[in-house]
Amino acid sequence: MAEHLAWPFFEDRHRTLWRRLDHWCRAEAATLADEPAADDHGALDARCRALVTALGDAGLLEAAVADASGRLDVRALCLARERLAEASALADFVLALQGLGGLPLALAGGVREARLLAEVRAGRAVAAFALTEPDAGSDAAALAARAVDDGSGFRLSGEKTLISNGGLADFYVVFAREGHEPGAAGIAAFLVFPDDPGFRVVERLAILAPHPLARLRFDDCRIPRDRRLAPPGAGFRLAMATLERFRPSVGAAAVGLARRALAVARARARTRILFGRRLGDLPLARALLADAATELEAAALLVHRAAWALDVGRGGARESSMAKLYATEAAQRVVDLAVQLWGGLGVVRGSPPERLYREIRALRIYEGASEIQRLVIGRALLREEERIDGGEGSS
Repeated sequence: MAEHLAWPFFEDRHRTLWRRLDHWCRAEAATLADEPAADDHGALDARCRALVTALGDAGLLEAAVADASGRLDVRALCLARERLAEASALADFVLALQGLGGLPLALAGGVREARLLAEVRAGRAVAAFALTEPDAGSDAAALAARAVDDGSGFRLSGEKTLISNGGLADFYVVFAREGHEPGAAGIAAFLVFPDDPGFRVVERLAILAPHPLARLRFDDCRIPRDRRLAPPGAGFRLAMATLERFRPSVGAAAVGLARRALAVARARARTRILFGRRLGDLPLARALLADAATELEAAALLVHRAAWALDVGRGGARESSMAKLYATEAAQRVVDLAVQLWGGLGVVRGSPPERLYREIRALRIYEGASEIQRLVIGRALLREEERIDGGEGSS
C-alpha cells in the first residue's frame, strides 16, 4: 500500500496517519491474530473493549470518529479501515463502529452529544448504530419501531436486529417512527442507554466471523425529550448522511482483506508443488493472480476516489455506491482465489484463507447490499441523463 500514498487523493496528514497505523498494526500483530469464537460472547466482548481502549489510547479512533462540528475526514477513515482490516477484521470492525455510532451525535450537535462524542473518540465509550429491523434492512424507510410522544418524553416500542455492538455498547443511536407520516418522512432518531427502563437485549447472534451482534427489544422504553437527536424526517436524513460517508470505508475494509488474501495466495503459489512444479510457475495460476492484483488496484482506486470526492464536495451517493459495490465484490473473488490455490487446506477451519472467506462475506450485505448499490448507481445515472436532456431542451 505504501506506494499508493503518492496518489493525488492524499495529503501529508494522510501519509502520517498511514505510518502510525502501520506501526501500530506491526507492534500489535501477535494480539491482533487472536480470534475469539463467534459464540463466546464474553470473550468477544472483552476483546472488543480491549481493542476500543487500545485504539483510543493510540489516538487512532480519531481517524473514524467525527469531531464535535461533524467534520469527518473520509480519506483518513478509509486508510484506517484498509490497514486495520489487512491486519485484523475485528480491529477494523471496532474502529468502524465507533465512527458509525459517533457520527450521528456529531451531526445532531448539542453539549451532551459533544461530551459523549469525546468519550467515543478517546475509546472510553462503545457506540452502536441501531437501524436494521427484522423486516427493514435494505428498505430503511420501512421501519416499524415506533416512538410515541407522551407529553414529557417518548415511549419507544419495537425491535432491532443484527445490531453491531448490541449488548456491548454504552449507548445506542436508535431510529424509529414518530407521528403518522409514512416512509422516510416519519423517521426520527433517539439516544438510548442500556439502563433505560424497557430496553433489553433479547438475543446475542453468532455469525460467520466473530463480531458482537444482537437483537434488541424496546417495550415502552422511556426516552427523555432531550434525547431525541432528530425529529421525524430529519432522523432518516441523519441515518442516510451517516451511511453515505461510511459506505466507501466498507470498500476500504474489503480492499484490506483482499490485500491479505492476495499475500496468502502468492505465498502458497511460491511453495506448493503441483505436477512437479511450483504452483506459481503454472501459466494459469499466474493469470489468476494477475487478475486478482488488477481487481485489487481498481477497487482501491474507486474507494479512495470516492473518499476524496466526499471530502472535497465533488461526490456523493453514486461514487460511494460504486466504491462499495466493486470493492466488496472484487475482494470476494480475490479471497475465493486464495482458497482455491490453497486447495483442501483452504477450507480447513482456522487456516488463513478460511478465516478470510468468513470475514469478507458480510461486507457485500451490510450498509447496503450489492443489489441495492446497483439500484442507487442506476438511479443516479438516469437522473444525470434527465438533467442533460433537460438542459439541452431548454437551450
